[in-house]
Amino acid sequence: MNSFWNSISLIFITLSFFFFLNLNFRDVFASPTRHLCHPEQRDAILQFMNELEIQKPCFYGFPKTESWANNSDCCSWDGIRCDAKFGDVIELNLSLSCLHGQLNSKSDIFRLHNLRVLHLSSNHFSGEIPSSLGNLSYLTTLDLSINHFSGEIPSSLGNLSYLTTLDLSINHFSGEIPSSLGNLSHLTTLEVGGNNFNGEIPSSLGNLSYLTTLDLSINNFSGEIPSSLGRLSQLVSLNVFINKFNGNFPLIILNLTNLSILDISYNQFAGMLPPNISSSLPNLEYFYADHNNFTGKIPSFICTLCTLTILDLSNNQFNGSIPRCMGNFSSTLQTLNLRKNRLSGGLPENISASVKSLDIGHNQLVGKLPRSLVRISFLEVLNVESNRINDTFPFWLSSLQELHILVLRSNAFHGPIQKTGFSKLRIIDISSNHFYGTLPSDCFANWDAMCSLGKKENQFNGEYMGTDYYSDSMVLMNKGVALELVRILKIYTAIDFSGNKFEGEIPRSIGILKELHVLNFSNNAFTGHIPSSMANLGELESLDVSQNKLSGEIPQELGNLSYLAYMNFSHNQLVGLLPGGTQFKTQPCSSFKDNLGLYGPSLDEVCGDIHAKTSHQYVTPEQEEDEEEVISWIAAAIGFIPGIAFGLVMGYIFVCYKPEWFMNPFGRNKRRIISISNH
Repeated sequence: MNSFWNSISLIFITLSFFFFLNLNFRDVFASPTRHLCHPEQRDAILQFMNELEIQKPCFYGFPKTESWANNSDCCSWDGIRCDAKFGDVIELNLSLSCLHGQLNSKSDIFRLHNLRVLHLSSNHFSGEIPSSLGNLSYLTTLDLSINHFSGEIPSSLGNLSYLTTLDLSINHFSGEIPSSLGNLSHLTTLEVGGNNFNGEIPSSLGNLSYLTTLDLSINNFSGEIPSSLGRLSQLVSLNVFINKFNGNFPLIILNLTNLSILDISYNQFAGMLPPNISSSLPNLEYFYADHNNFTGKIPSFICTLCTLTILDLSNNQFNGSIPRCMGNFSSTLQTLNLRKNRLSGGLPENISASVKSLDIGHNQLVGKLPRSLVRISFLEVLNVESNRINDTFPFWLSSLQELHILVLRSNAFHGPIQKTGFSKLRIIDISSNHFYGTLPSDCFANWDAMCSLGKKENQFNGEYMGTDYYSDSMVLMNKGVALELVRILKIYTAIDFSGNKFEGEIPRSIGILKELHVLNFSNNAFTGHIPSSMANLGELESLDVSQNKLSGEIPQELGNLSYLAYMNFSHNQLVGLLPGGTQFKTQPCSSFKDNLGLYGPSLDEVCGDIHAKTSHQYVTPEQEEDEEEVISWIAAAIGFIPGIAFGLVMGYIFVCYKPEWFMNPFGRNKRRIISISNH
């Protein structure tokens, strides 16, 4: 009997154990109870939306508010997140929602007292920020960037004591930065770049001890950088470019030992770089000091910045030679820009093998290109324009399989050009040198990147040369003017051989470069005909073959190049009918100047009244034959007329009509076809 009860007890205990285990299991793995949003908060959000409009058509982003409904749970709406425990709205993310309007100071949105995150970036908001925004005391993130807000920043934002991220960049704010922002003791990111702020930086920003990112760029700040910023020991990124800061290099920056990104470009800093940058900023990866007034030599300690990836000292007044230690740079250096200084001497024999972009243009460098450049196997951009380099064409650079841009313009390069094999070259500018000779017929046969670029894919992605932290730029003759390409699309292609002494015919192989956008062969001594293969250049936008000795006709097929917006055939010996394409009819008359044999309706339309003044002088060969036939009949008639009648009639004709054959009886069969460009 006891064993029976013992068995029953054991079964009961076991069942009880599994029962409670099951309850606990369900408690652990069951999803938490989701609260519906509070009606008053839903109404506040809807009221806020009624104050705004959706910009249509909406070409970017997604109008999140169109999915909102009055009778649904606002916690499930796009862009809204609620607290799982209490159901309070804690995040309102309406970035990229095509919203248009202003923030009303009495808007119900400011009654969402538990709001933690407010994202309104990339819309069309305008007007001033209401001071009531400072009532959202629990905000940790406030992002109003990329809008049209204006006016001054209300000092009430200094009340948002929990704020860690404040982004007001790319708006139209003005005035001074309120010192109250120095009260945001938890702030890690402060971005106010791309506005119209002026005055000096408030010293109170030095109180933001947790700050890691400070962006004050593209404003009108002036004076010196306050010494209090030297207390920002956690700062990783400091951007003050495009302002009006002056004085010497701000030594307080050397206290920011965690700094990785330093951009002080486009200001009015002067003097010499301090000698201890490398030891004070051991983590520096990106250093931009371009477009200032720094002087002296480039200090050799630059080479000891072992983490440096980008060094841009361009557009200053540095002098002396390039430090010989450039080959000692760490394997991280990718961009070296020393453009537009007063550097002299030769190029260093060794430059860091990791460099992808090397720009030393517009200096006073001499000598030859160091053959050691072939060891920079990842080199994509080489620009040595406007120096005094005296060398032959660097065929050996064709071994650099990643070379995309080669600029040798305005130096003392000389000699002939042989067949080359730049498989990835997209832009080459060797203009204004002393190259001579005939280009090989297959000169462009191996320029694969200009034949096919995968254009559609790159256009869709909007890919540019460079990186997120640096954009390659250059100046190129395009459509007759010097055009600065601040950013270079990867699909952009150009050839500029102008201002040399090339002769002979333009190679027919030019026609295989089907992705070419700009072609400039002007100011040479090319002869022969314009190759009809140019009609294959379907992407061509600019063509300049002026100032040569080209003869024959302009290929009619060029009239089918629909993208050809600029052309210049002037100062040659071209003849024949001008192509009738729309592009030819929109060119200035000067594009065809000094080609006395050109004619046709397109030329009449291009040059208008100028051509009308000379059109009577144009005579086709058929018209000349007709005139000669008429004269023969007159001569025959003269033989049958008595002498007296002949004298009277001919005298009357000579005096009253003065026919053209009488006025110019000897030059009839040698008459030149006059073009309007002769005037």
